[in-house]
Amino acid sequence: MMTIADRIDRLGTETAFAVSAEANAFAAQGNKVYPFHLGDINLPTPSTVVEGAWKALQDGKTGYCPNAGIPQLREAVAADVSASHHVEYGPDNVAAQPGGKPTIGKFILALMNPGDEVLYPNPGYPIYESQIEFNGGVAVPYGYVEGEDNFGLDFESIEQGITPKTRLLILNDLQNPTGAECSPEEHQRLAELVRKHDLYVLADEAYFDMRYDGTSRSFVEQPGMVERTVILYTFSKKFAMTGWRLGASIGPKEIIDVIAKINVNDESCSNHFIQYGAVAGLTGSQTEVKAILDTLRERRDALAAGLNSIAGVRTYVPNATFYLYPNVTGAMANKGMDDYEEFRRAVLHNTGVSFTNRLHFGRMQGGETEKYIRFAYSGIDVDEINEGVAKMKAYLEG
Repeated sequence: MMTIADRIDRLGTETAFAVSAEANAFAAQGNKVYPFHLGDINLPTPSTVVEGAWKALQDGKTGYCPNAGIPQLREAVAADVSASHHVEYGPDNVAAQPGGKPTIGKFILALMNPGDEVLYPNPGYPIYESQIEFNGGVAVPYGYVEGEDNFGLDFESIEQGITPKTRLLILNDLQNPTGAECSPEEHQRLAELVRKHDLYVLADEAYFDMRYDGTSRSFVEQPGMVERTVILYTFSKKFAMTGWRLGASIGPKEIIDVIAKINVNDESCSNHFIQYGAVAGLTGSQTEVKAILDTLRERRDALAAGLNSIAGVRTYVPNATFYLYPNVTGAMANKGMDDYEEFRRAVLHNTGVSFTNRLHFGRMQGGETEKYIRFAYSGIDVDEINEGVAKMKAYLEG
């Protein structure tokens, strides 16, 4: 009998893909499905990126390149983030990655020893929990609380989770799935805890540029946090490049050098010609990028209005990300349901509306009483949003 390594038992996954498979199977039976379950983008990559990558491909940029990324990309990313974050980064602070996700595992590998404790958001992106535990750490969750206009950090759970073994903190500001955005006061309070307990921070900023109103602010703007923080940067969202697989780790040179060394071991380098496409995207016209945001804003507004019209459903309207995380406690009670998966499948099979729920974003924590589901609107057009939500309203209120 083959024996699989014990560590694989500690490796999690993204269960949202199982929801996608179930929705696809339902559609294959001839049913109409409204796909709110996955955060993919059904909008074209800007032509600046496509043309830049195509030119590089024609120019023979198909071989190995520097492990930390081509100099032009490192310089462009450093300039872009320095301008938007009001701090100073140079090329040595940037290491290109094959997507945003690799920064999570490499940050943990670089800074966490087995047995160290890591604070991470829950509900949150499930790969945090997976990578902490796979690499021998102790995953310590913290949560969110409902506020007046959006979810806020649950500082009580953060402070209770800190022990002498706490080494790292993961912050997903402009958060998946909740859409939560830290206030300046929350950033300041969190920075005080980081300094007090000598922590290092992963600032997952995958949605930093997916913003419809106002201005995104980064945790690194807090005093002393540039030296303690690695930023997860990705091209997937802003440039609709989810399948291109390109991102970057940005942070102190000492940590970035370690991450670049892990690059050597893991994948050698990120795709050569795609990096030139990304440079073209960063330095060229932003007209098509703005058009992506305009489309997503229209979808957000339509979805939020539809969901908030349903009895027993309420949702915030975040200024960033492409997710809504409505509270459906009342709607589930109205249908006589308490089980998340029973509710999700009932809505799918009665309306075709497919979404994920709280269970897909980390283990449930003690004391949770409210019920939440997540809608991604990045891969569905406004007409389909309106049609699907109308069917869901009719079912839930029927």
